[in-house]
Amino acid sequence: MEHTVITIARSYGSGGKTLGKLLADELGIHCYDRELLRMASEQSGINEALFGKVDEKVKTMPLFRISKNIYKGEVLPPDSDDYTSDDNLFNYQAKCIKELAKTESCIIIGRCADFILKDEPNVIKLFFYASREDCIKRTMAQNGGTEREIIKKIEKRDKYRSDYYKYHTGRDWNDARNYDFCLNTSSTSYDKLVKVVKDYIEICKH
Repeated sequence: MEHTVITIARSYGSGGKTLGKLLADELGIHCYDRELLRMASEQSGINEALFGKVDEKVKTMPLFRISKNIYKGEVLPPDSDDYTSDDNLFNYQAKCIKELAKTESCIIIGRCADFILKDEPNVIKLFFYASREDCIKRTMAQNGGTEREIIKKIEKRDKYRSDYYKYHTGRDWNDARNYDFCLNTSSTSYDKLVKVVKDYIEICKH
């Protein structure tokens, strides 16, 4: 592959975001995470704070509504009544993700990038997860707090990501079939994890 885009989905506490940034440094490419909110705001003219409020989460809704707004690739015009709707905010982020994928090799963290780029060539879709015990230890080391507080936070964040993914893609977030490579990050150093992922990427390029 001459032009490679790597998408990373990750469970909370798995170290996926840190791993993505380390991998980007190793490969000499950019890693996009919350920068996508700024980019979508600049392109749409919509306040970045609105993007932040719905970042990788959806508003509470009946289960029957989930999966009825599967992303199809369009954005609404500024004169639309739904221009600042949650769905259109997602559409603008998706637009930025697609444009990045066409112009540079990069890593994109979360935000259903694997689904958004499912029809694009040269995309490697990764999913990182870890045992509950390991997620607790990693989160506690980074953010502090009691074990009870951390467990609650992990469950809340993973539910946000799962519902968000289901709503915009119609798929289950932790279904291995959505990804090219799933990796358990438990009890493994970042150096070793970066090497494993880098080796896999090299295999995909040949």
